[in-house]
Amino acid sequence: MAARAALPDTVDLLAELVAAPGPPGAEGPVRVVVERYVRALGYDPSTDAKGNLLVPCGCPSTTVHTVVTAHLDEIALIVSTLETDGAMTVAPMGGVHPHKWGEAPVDILTSLGSVPAVLSFGSIHTEHPSSAAARARTAPLTWADAFLFTGRTASELREAGVRPGCRVALAADRRRVRTMGPYVCAPFLDDRADLVAWLLALAALAEEPPAPGVLFAATVSEEVGGEGAKYLLGRLRPERCIALEVGPSVPESRFLPDDRPTIWVSDTFAAMDAAEAERLARVCRATGVEPHWQALSRGGSDASCAAADGLAAHAVTLGLPMENTHGYEIMHSGAPAALARLLVAFLRSISAASPA
Repeated sequence: MAARAALPDTVDLLAELVAAPGPPGAEGPVRVVVERYVRALGYDPSTDAKGNLLVPCGCPSTTVHTVVTAHLDEIALIVSTLETDGAMTVAPMGGVHPHKWGEAPVDILTSLGSVPAVLSFGSIHTEHPSSAAARARTAPLTWADAFLFTGRTASELREAGVRPGCRVALAADRRRVRTMGPYVCAPFLDDRADLVAWLLALAALAEEPPAPGVLFAATVSEEVGGEGAKYLLGRLRPERCIALEVGPSVPESRFLPDDRPTIWVSDTFAAMDAAEAERLARVCRATGVEPHWQALSRGGSDASCAAADGLAAHAVTLGLPMENTHGYEIMHSGAPAALARLLVAFLRSISAASPA
């Protein structure tokens, strides 16, 4: 590998990643940032046809037995209609909800650049049944109640590259990272904070690589069904996929967002094999980690979605303890480094058990 550079401070790196928009299928700005740091660590990454950023750890020609993912994309909206008067409606991409975003500045991403807009639900000073405000008094708002305001005509919007299918991302002034004591707050910590942990693990492994056969992948379109991971794992059929994800604080598993990694034992799509869970438990005991073990009633990861489709033999999902998932998310600033340490120790235990 080439000469290596150190990664920035965790919060600074996170702020750079959060600032880069990355709706499903339009992750380019985030991938550029991640690839730059991967190369600075001395690796030689590649991008596959789907857009996944691939980083072999050790000998790149070796058969891959373990894939480690963190996803590049974020929840977003997509333009669904452009009316003759310039009005636009939107649809969700992934688990984005009106009550999490509210009325907000957004950018419509086009091939010609971004077009500023305001995600809107209309005025509240009416009882007219056609208004979103009237409907919201008796039922939750849906994306069918939303519209984008740009102040431009349909012709002007088309000239700017706007059409159905354009992605809509939160604007730059809503993509800032805030610190409160030991806590970090921002949208899209899912999965930008996990990309920080993913990069920290790569930095540690650059000094002492694991046994051959480990591939790190920054995946695309996870929020819309794990498309990127499924494309990749469908070709590789590895023994295991380890996904780095959020560890949501929920009624079934309530905790303050501290720096202790979470381990998903099950989610909507798959349950972790008992043998993999025991291996993780041994690694935690050996390294002094006390994780949060989680059985989630709702959710999925690259690993569990792929395992459910038979694309990897074993699914492992490791998370960052987090509050307000898919909204203005909160985590402990030390959580990415702690997750990276657990991941590296787990990979070393797999290498130690592999035949020479």
